[in-house]
Order: sequence, then structure tokens, then C-alpha cells
Amino acid sequence: MTAVLLSAVTLLPFFWMLSTSLKDYGAIMALPIQWIPKNPTFHNFSDLFQKEGMTVSMLNSLVVSISSVTVTIISSAMAAFAFAKLEFKGKEVIFLVYLATMMIPSQVLFIPLYLLMGELKLVDSLGALVLPSVFKVFAVFMLRQRMMTIPNVYLEAPAIDGAGVFTVFLRIICPMCKSSLATLAVICFMDSWNDYLLPLVMLTTKTKFTLPIILSSLNGQYKSEYNLLMAGALVSMLPILLIYALAQKYFAAGLQVGGVKG
Repeated sequence: MTAVLLSAVTLLPFFWMLSTSLKDYGAIMALPIQWIPKNPTFHNFSDLFQKEGMTVSMLNSLVVSISSVTVTIISSAMAAFAFAKLEFKGKEVIFLVYLATMMIPSQVLFIPLYLLMGELKLVDSLGALVLPSVFKVFAVFMLRQRMMTIPNVYLEAPAIDGAGVFTVFLRIICPMCKSSLATLAVICFMDSWNDYLLPLVMLTTKTKFTLPIILSSLNGQYKSEYNLLMAGALVSMLPILLIYALAQKYFAAGLQVGGVKG
């Protein structure tokens, strides 16, 4: 019974979002509150896509999210493999320092990151949102924990046959970590797709805005279009739900493995 009650409380905001997205502006302000719209309408969704920059912002978010996931998976998997299976001087100390950076709030890094992107001529470009994905400490930690559970015999046998380090990494390690990689891909896509602060700092041209920035413009100083805002929030959830559905069978296993102590 408790679980049912908690589930109902959790789903209540989503139900309200769906309900509001199907109301006109007058029904939103009506009292008593209409939990189920008396005259549901889908005009909010058509009006949403008529807003300037809405379609472009969705494409921008999609490009940034897919690029960020790709960069994160490649860089983090290679770094995790080095920390988990390769031997080099100072490995443990470097990894501890690497982990210590997780304690730095991301907001503190916005000013130096902006200055760095300015030096690289990437300010007001989608590249400024993708490049920081090269450095994802949580992703490296999660994949390292998974790779630490793989017995070294799986690496030694191919090496005896003449396989190089990259061959072992690509053909042995990565396939054995597919559940963790899929989980990481979902998490990174969600973070990038929903990111608001970094695009707000880096982007100034409206045609380069991502979806969260455009949606925030619906919440004005004197009037907020809550029905369009809720319709936009509902649309923004669809890619995440789709990706989660496709990677669901790997998701739970990947989270469990990521918690194994190395």
C-alpha cells in the first residue's frame, strides 16, 4: 500500500503536466482545478512548434546530446581501461586526484570554461557544449569499476596470441562492458538533453539555442504560457523515454555493476 501511495505521489506532477498540456489558457486559471480537462485540445502542441526557433532548438539538442554521448563513451572507456588494467607509475595517485575533482561544483567552472572556449574560438557554438564531455569523472569511475571485475586472464590470452592493447580493448573489454556502456549512454544523454546552465552561458545566437533555453522563454516576466510550457516539457521527455525503453534491459545490470567496489 505504501509503495502504491508513493508511486501515486511521484506520478502526480507528470499527470498534472499532461493535463495542463491539453488545456487552453482559460482552463488553466479555472477554479476549481480541472484535473481532467473538460475540453481537451491538441492546439498547444501545434502552437508550440510554430514558436520561433522551436524546431531548430530540438535539432540542436539532439546533435549536442548524441555528440556528447559519443565523446563521453569513447574518452571515458579508454581512460577507465587505463586505470583498471594498465600498469603505469602513479596510477592510484592520479586516479584519486581525478576523483577529487568530483567535489568541485560545476558552476564554479563556468567562468574558466567560458574563457577557455573563448581562446578556442568555440563560444556561441555547439562545440562548446560537446567538448567538456571529454572529461567526465563519474563516467570513468563507473566504467573502471566494471572493468575491475573482469579477470586478467581475458586480457592475457589474446596478448599471448599477439593482440595489441587496442585490440584487447575493442574486442574483449568493450563487449564485456556493454551493459555499463548502455547505462552510461542513457545517463549522459539525459544530462546533455536537459542541460540548461551551460548552454545559457555559452550560447548567444537564438538559432543555436537548445531546447531548455527555448522552453524557458515561454516563462515571461508578465505572462507565462503554462499550457505551451507543459506541452514542451512533455515533448522534451519523449526522446529520453525512447532511449530508456531501448536500453532498459542493460540499464539495471549496468547500475548494479557500477556499484561494485574495485
